[in-house]
Amino acid sequence: MERDEPLFEISTDKVDTEIPSPAAGTLSEVLVEEGKTVGIATVVARIDEGGGAAPAAAQPAPAAAAPEPEPQPEPQPEVVAPPPPPVEEPAEPAGPLSPLVRRMAREYSIDLSKVKGTGAGGRITKQDMEGHIARQQAQQTPAPPPPPPPVEAAPPPPPPPIEAPPPLPAATQAKTRIEPMSTMRIRIAEHMVASRRTSAHVTTIHKVDMTKVARMRDRHKADFQSNYGMSLTYLPFVVRATVVGLRTYPLLNAAIEGNNIIHHNEINIGIAVALENGLIVPVIRQADEKNVLGLQRSIVDLATRARSRQLKPDEVQGGTFSITNFGGFGSVIATPIINQPQVAILGVGAVEKTPVVIDDAIAIRSIMYLSLSFDHRLIDGALADQFTAKVKQVLENWSEEVL
Repeated sequence: MERDEPLFEISTDKVDTEIPSPAAGTLSEVLVEEGKTVGIATVVARIDEGGGAAPAAAQPAPAAAAPEPEPQPEPQPEVVAPPPPPVEEPAEPAGPLSPLVRRMAREYSIDLSKVKGTGAGGRITKQDMEGHIARQQAQQTPAPPPPPPPVEAAPPPPPPPIEAPPPLPAATQAKTRIEPMSTMRIRIAEHMVASRRTSAHVTTIHKVDMTKVARMRDRHKADFQSNYGMSLTYLPFVVRATVVGLRTYPLLNAAIEGNNIIHHNEINIGIAVALENGLIVPVIRQADEKNVLGLQRSIVDLATRARSRQLKPDEVQGGTFSITNFGGFGSVIATPIINQPQVAILGVGAVEKTPVVIDDAIAIRSIMYLSLSFDHRLIDGALADQFTAKVKQVLENWSEEVL
């Protein structure tokens, strides 16, 4: 195998990703079976860098047949990889392939040269294999046999009149379908239940007049798209205002560990991203050092790579405060669950034009609701409302340019 060739996939509550080979050589020993859960820094396999040839589907040798080690063997890089089954490899393209793709090709006898890859550099992904298998099975379904030709026969005598039998009950489909949860779904469920069990959740909701932000966005969104190739949304404005609130009330940027309070010196904002089969929270690091343009660029980059499974594990760790934008799906108000061990999370509702009373007159304004869920073990209601009011003040009196 070559250096950086994908060896295996890992799944956590945060990310599914492929791990590349740290060195060129031969996979000489597999220590952990595929599908097992292991701790961090567990050695699961070794690579021989000596350049010696090995069978295409080598299995770890039984203990009785293991050769005696040579004196002073060179250290082997340690990797995490599942053992491939001892069967003949089907024809495959030249690009690197993950162990999961190889296993699926062997199990379903698939010629990988006929599978079109949609991953980075044309690499074949798990989804490409599943689509190919579905098409292959559909093509193999036999057509129903033609009906037999009619046989001419003398008509039978009419039967004596009898009472018609009661109609048969209509065939019904099964009322349930059982599907096991994915690894990511299991981890999300465990994390959410643990958060509700750990923190004393309270939610405060503030109404925000986003008219100044909406007008500035309308003035600049065409130039923003033309100059930077991306849309200008409301979310970077909210993140920017949140940073100001966290600077003013830094206890909202803290965390709880046992009976200790951890005060963070950095402001790292986690942004919840909805996936097809779950939720992930990549982190914008040093968010207080970015303007609206930098925040919008970070949000687009992290969301795009999250949906294409290209995030690295450290990009979903180290957050000090989280924001979830349920308004992107039309929701106005929600009560988000805190992302442990943080002490607060801000929910952003949809921006809608609403009639409001201003100076005893009715006016049409762009209104949005902010929902702050906070851990009452550390944050009191007064502090939570002061923080949210600060975010509201920044948004309602927006003056910072975006270009």
